[in-house]
Amino acid sequence: MQLYPLSYYDDQANGYTLIKTVPLSSAMGAEIQGVHLPTMSDAQFAQVKSALYRYKMVYFRDQNLTIADQEKLTLRFGPFGTDAYTKGMPGHPNVQHLLKEASTKVDRVFGEGWHTDSPFLAQPPAVSLLYGIHIPPYGGDTWWTNSELAYDFLSEGLKALLQGLRVHMTAREAIRLTVRKDAQGKEIVGDMQMVMQEQEEMIRGNYHPLVRTHPETGKQALYVDTIYAQGILGLKDEEARPLLDYLARHITREDFCCRLRWTAGTLVMWDNRICLHKAFNDYDGHKREMIRTIVNGEVPF
Repeated sequence: MQLYPLSYYDDQANGYTLIKTVPLSSAMGAEIQGVHLPTMSDAQFAQVKSALYRYKMVYFRDQNLTIADQEKLTLRFGPFGTDAYTKGMPGHPNVQHLLKEASTKVDRVFGEGWHTDSPFLAQPPAVSLLYGIHIPPYGGDTWWTNSELAYDFLSEGLKALLQGLRVHMTAREAIRLTVRKDAQGKEIVGDMQMVMQEQEEMIRGNYHPLVRTHPETGKQALYVDTIYAQGILGLKDEEARPLLDYLARHITREDFCCRLRWTAGTLVMWDNRICLHKAFNDYDGHKREMIRTIVNGEVPF
């Protein structure tokens, strides 16, 4: 199966003269080499951003980033986005510290299950950036899947059917499945102590286009996941559920996926408008520490 023309991932054809991309899979994902993120020039950044939209997820190895470095990098894409689950770190309200200690053992971890970040918001995050500080010797990989490619592979009849439909994105099931309380009565989401911002609003959610258009490229992608997509405007639950289930199975086909093995000093950025991701809970007994920032997105259209 050839998912893209061979020229699609060709640096010379794409005008990438200041960066080198190394594709991770035929569907999506690439390592970007030759870039020191804290000192990246505007011309390099323009090519990195282009590569992000092309590959949906890009990553940089052996980066030595401070929190301030990651904040500055995030703001090059746009203003910080809202994180509904945390208030951020002390002194850094827009930075999320994701930590699972070696002693922590839970059934689910934060970010488990195929999802796009916080789609229940009126303006969901555009780009997410995640930096690995302490990485388990094995396990803790992250998967991504290409929702733009998944849309392209639908039949023309189904594409026509989906146009105009609006999906109900709500945190109802995420909260039901993952929220518990610790010994002090504080809410825990998976492995992380969270401060849930306005739970009622998260559960109420928002209706967004089931097929959304990328504001930079104009390309269309499925906006469906297995965690937050819980209904379709104007359809009964028994009508919407089979369609959402089919689309969720389709969008997460292995053909459309890539899987990243983390190393300390790896910075990953992905575009939530054109891909889903999920974390694995397979590293009990080992510490995993990450720093996450997000870029505010537009109202989906």
